[in-house]
Amino acid sequence: MSKNLTEQIREIGIVPVIKLNDAAKAAPLAKALCEGGLPCAEVTFRTDCAADAIRAMKAACPEMLVGAGTVLTTGQVDSAMEAGSEFIVSPGLNPDIVKYCVERDIPVFPGCANPSDVEQAIKYGLNVVKFFPAEAMGGLKTISAMSPVYSQICFMPTGGINASNVCEYLKNDRIIACGGTWMVPADAIARDDFDQIRKLTQEAVHTMLGFRLAHVGINCADPTEAQNVAKNFEDIFGFAANENPGSIFSAEYIESLKSPYLGTMGHIAIAVNSVERAMAYLKKKGVAFNEESTVYMADGKIKAIYMEKEIGGFAIHLVRTA
Repeated sequence: MSKNLTEQIREIGIVPVIKLNDAAKAAPLAKALCEGGLPCAEVTFRTDCAADAIRAMKAACPEMLVGAGTVLTTGQVDSAMEAGSEFIVSPGLNPDIVKYCVERDIPVFPGCANPSDVEQAIKYGLNVVKFFPAEAMGGLKTISAMSPVYSQICFMPTGGINASNVCEYLKNDRIIACGGTWMVPADAIARDDFDQIRKLTQEAVHTMLGFRLAHVGINCADPTEAQNVAKNFEDIFGFAANENPGSIFSAEYIESLKSPYLGTMGHIAIAVNSVERAMAYLKKKGVAFNEESTVYMADGKIKAIYMEKEIGGFAIHLVRTA
């Protein structure tokens, strides 16, 4: 079963918000975003070439999710959908636009900044709204205050989101993704510096995912060898041994397994902020996962999973730490 639009956006995590003055730049920009790891864009209808830009992006990167932003009229809805837009975003909740989209089964994310807006969205049967302007309207504090009251609503905050705060926003389970412009600076677009945009996009993705070394696991032949290995790390480096039924951790850095597990020599654990988002990103890079190794948390999120292939004799697994 294919994922619905909301699930796809949640996996991507960041939606680049783009203003284009020249539709000729749309295709190379789309390629830079996809190659950088963000196959999604909200093209704002603040310029006359928005529809042509959407059309060009979808032609260049058919797999990319492209939506229309700053949609203020039903005519713009029609123009965007004819161009290939897959969703509509508006800065505020315009009942005419929302009703028009809902009646035509067009995904729409209206801007909501307060409880009254959210209640109007619920009235039209929506379960995801844009929160705009996010930082100016209280950011996470406002979203966290409204979330318990409106349990059926999730948010896509936009406005003031950047590399320094995006991870804090995405820690909130009621936030499916954040909109942002920091990876698509206007000056880079103007001078056709799509290499910079690709680099900034990669940096945004890595910031969001938070790839970092969690620990190294060593396959030991038996519990006695595991105890000896752990004792060496404690004696030499002061890494206190913490024994559990299957292994011994030396501080949080080294795991000595009491019997061999996955990996010829052992495993390397890579910590991530979201295993689901990290998997979606890595699958696009051709990485396959050992689904049977999946460990779930009590809330249904993935705690850990192994990649299928070893690297340097080590199995690799992702582990959620956020």
